[in-house]
Amino acid sequence: MNSVSDTLVSVGLPVRNGADRIGDVVRSVFAQDHPNLELVICDNASTDGTEDVCRELVENHHRIVYHRHPVNVGVLNNYISALRLATGTFFRWVGDDDWLAPPCISRSLAAFAADDRLVLVTHRMDYLTPEGLARSGRYDDTALGSRDPATRFVALLAVLNETIPLVDPLYSLVRREPVLRIDRRNMLREDEVFAAKLALTGPWGHVPEVLGRRNLTHATPSALARKLDVPSWQANCATTLECREMLRVLAEYDLDSEQRRAARLAVARLYARRQQDLFVRIGRRLFRTVGGSAGHRPTS
Repeated sequence: MNSVSDTLVSVGLPVRNGADRIGDVVRSVFAQDHPNLELVICDNASTDGTEDVCRELVENHHRIVYHRHPVNVGVLNNYISALRLATGTFFRWVGDDDWLAPPCISRSLAAFAADDRLVLVTHRMDYLTPEGLARSGRYDDTALGSRDPATRFVALLAVLNETIPLVDPLYSLVRREPVLRIDRRNMLREDEVFAAKLALTGPWGHVPEVLGRRNLTHATPSALARKLDVPSWQANCATTLECREMLRVLAEYDLDSEQRRAARLAVARLYARRQQDLFVRIGRRLFRTVGGSAGHRPTS
């Protein structure tokens, strides 16, 4: 077993207008039982008091690196900036309203120490619904730890439609260097495309223990397009664009014909499943609309 107990771990905290939230997540980062940490805060041109809060935090914590973008560079570029500014061997993003359990980093590092093939270690996560209820998914499979990139890719796509994420690769501990080399494109569902690239890059580990908490939010594709600053027309064909991008990504990886065929079939299944879900949602909306109209017909 390789020792990583003294390895520097970087935590990247992208934020925009989070002055009222950022303090709690910073406290959870510095409550980690792994001592060798740096916290990289990337402030995306906040217009509230985030800068003042961050500069005060820097004065009290020598392990904080604070970078402020003078203009809004977009959500994705702010995340990428945190990764590029980090210096740790391992890296983890954290949201500005997230919480990490004290052993989150150390438990993940133990998985890396037990298997030096791993590029990423996920863990169970509690998700808070808008109603304040905590929900958590359980991942019991081992396919994401396979040596076969196509097996990992297929396994990831199979869990992407879960209401509660079974794994959350964007908020997991990764080896920083291989992740730095992954190109990213700003688009709807880019996080899922990025996860697919991570699955193709190397095996994943998993800690079957709840080690963090995130807020579960649901936004319409149109709202997400505005937030990500992508063309509004993408909201009408997000699944098509995602699947086309995944097929393009597959061409960049060294897969044999059988692996490529299995991976492409997984993309086709994802597309079909998403389209079926879309038709079901449209049908339900139409039923409610027609039902509501029928309920208000004038009587003779």
